[in-house]
Amino acid sequence: MRTLEEVQGTLQIAKLKEEDLHPVVHCLTFSESVSSGDYCLMELDETLCKHIEAGKSLVIRGDKDEHAVLCSEDKTYDLKIADTSNLLLFIPDCTTSGLLPQDTGKKLIQAQISGFSNSYWELRRCRPKLKKLKKLLMENPYEGPLADQEAGGTKYSTEDLLCVIQASEEELLAQLQNIHACKIDGCWKILDFEYEIQILGHITQLVDSESWSFSKVPLSVCLEELGPLEPNVSFALNEDKVCQAMAQMLLQNAVKFNLTEFQEVWQQSVPEGMTTRLDQLKSMALVDRASRPETISLLRVEDLPEDTQERFNCLFAMREKWTEADIAPYIQDLCGEKQSTGALLTKYARTSMQSGVKVYNSRRPVAT
Repeated sequence: MRTLEEVQGTLQIAKLKEEDLHPVVHCLTFSESVSSGDYCLMELDETLCKHIEAGKSLVIRGDKDEHAVLCSEDKTYDLKIADTSNLLLFIPDCTTSGLLPQDTGKKLIQAQISGFSNSYWELRRCRPKLKKLKKLLMENPYEGPLADQEAGGTKYSTEDLLCVIQASEEELLAQLQNIHACKIDGCWKILDFEYEIQILGHITQLVDSESWSFSKVPLSVCLEELGPLEPNVSFALNEDKVCQAMAQMLLQNAVKFNLTEFQEVWQQSVPEGMTTRLDQLKSMALVDRASRPETISLLRVEDLPEDTQERFNCLFAMREKWTEADIAPYIQDLCGEKQSTGALLTKYARTSMQSGVKVYNSRRPVAT
């Protein structure tokens, strides 16, 4: 190990003045077991630093065929290796100049390098990767209590889903609510659509026969076959969701539906007193007003690619030009924090005017 006199001699050879340097000198040596593969560095922003300092954890998620992401309790971050031209040294208990007292005299500190690296993990906030969540749950949909007892298949608790879905717990639970998943006996289930329509039909027929208000339906009467419930409990039928379910039932077996005929049949299919509106079908059905006659077809946002560029390619393959009103419901979920659909369209689409209306088309050739 070097002495203070040897350090001073080295400064003289290098023609450096001691008074221009900090009086405390670190003498670095490599430990016997030093290795570049023993450590990984990760750059954290202030929010994540506070998260770690509070004793909370960060989790890396992803299967072997997936690009890894880092998750906190409520956010997801993309992991990317960033190379640096400077060698980064790992020195335990290293004392930086900011931690030394101002009146420190000449001093030599011996320090050992326990590791080194020329790269680090860089974090960038990204959208959670939720595409396969519904696919997993649809492998074993809920078709009723008896069918569920007899059915095999994999069942997923929240903890199970966190092991296979690249998202934070808060983002996962929000998506489970978005896809109308139900927690049954500790496991998440999606209702089989035919079973859902069957139950909905039973409820709406009962509401009609008893002349109940849709905003105050006795839950215990409607669901008495599913087990004893608290007495005098009422619930309200969500008009938009009832109308959406009936629309999906009508559209799922048709490639295209005459818009005028669809609106008539759709209104007839919902309970009396409910009103169907096309704005109820945003991100679920697509109206083509350029065709003659005008048509409507099923197009659910959850069936589209999760990747932003692939999503735009898919949409422009379906339709060459879109108005912002038509395309916005199908790209809203792609927007990051403080990002608008307009900003996405500026990046991934070109604008032009068609009959006095601004329309968007692809920036690149798209296979149709």
